[in-house]
Amino acid sequence: MLSRLFKAGEKVLLNLVNKKDLHMASRNQENSTPKVQELYNLCKDIFTGKAPSPASMAVQKLCSVLDSVSPADVGLEEEAQDDDRGYGVSGVSRFNRVGRWAQPITFLDIHECDTFTMCIFCFPTSSVIPLHDHPEMTVFSKILYGSLHVKAYDWVEPPCIISQDKGVPGSLPARLAKLAGDKVITPQSEIPVLYPKTGGNLHCFTALTPCAVLDILTPPYNESVGRSCSYYMDYPFSTFALEKGMKVEGKEDEYAWLVQIDTPDDLHMRPGSYTGPTIRV
Repeated sequence: MLSRLFKAGEKVLLNLVNKKDLHMASRNQENSTPKVQELYNLCKDIFTGKAPSPASMAVQKLCSVLDSVSPADVGLEEEAQDDDRGYGVSGVSRFNRVGRWAQPITFLDIHECDTFTMCIFCFPTSSVIPLHDHPEMTVFSKILYGSLHVKAYDWVEPPCIISQDKGVPGSLPARLAKLAGDKVITPQSEIPVLYPKTGGNLHCFTALTPCAVLDILTPPYNESVGRSCSYYMDYPFSTFALEKGMKVEGKEDEYAWLVQIDTPDDLHMRPGSYTGPTIRV
């Protein structure tokens, strides 16, 4: 009799403990701060409108939080990858399928203020954002899913600028830049951070698979104060000759000449709707 009572009491106690655990877990989930809100709070605290120091603890903390963000944290679902080499759904007739590069890159605005911007770029396979700069800006990037090829440069300082052809009116100058990176990045990669003069301030993206990138830019682009986005074409170092007395350190294939161009006609971007957690400003 006592044994049955003990077992009954044990069962009731176990049920009570389980219910308490479930209640506490539910409360913790309700009280937990969404990752995107945590990112916003950090950005608001540490960004002042000027590029932060690379060695600062705040930058390291932001990278740590950014590295933990998943697609679901910002309202995205990872797209199914395909091997159709840039062509839509596999199995579609080659006579009616549309190239992935004809599809636009989708831009999702999460938050923008005077000191920073939080946004997401969603790339179809083979889509490209051409070589462009971030004047006096720092940019943190997190690959949420997929694989992205990044080629990046930094300007050679002091500036090394030559005319392409001094005898041709309107010939645009070419400026020397040094290769800062040429690699593929994935969600497992270290958070890429570019600074005004280091880290690959000029870069281009090519999507090897469907992919998404969460970007934090500080300060944001602002044409009225000289932070406008410029596009460039890169040429091998051997394309133009250095002027007398000028030399480069290291291998010549680590350098390239960059010539500013108009915004490419084949750059297609469209606005999308951010569907992740609402940020409390």
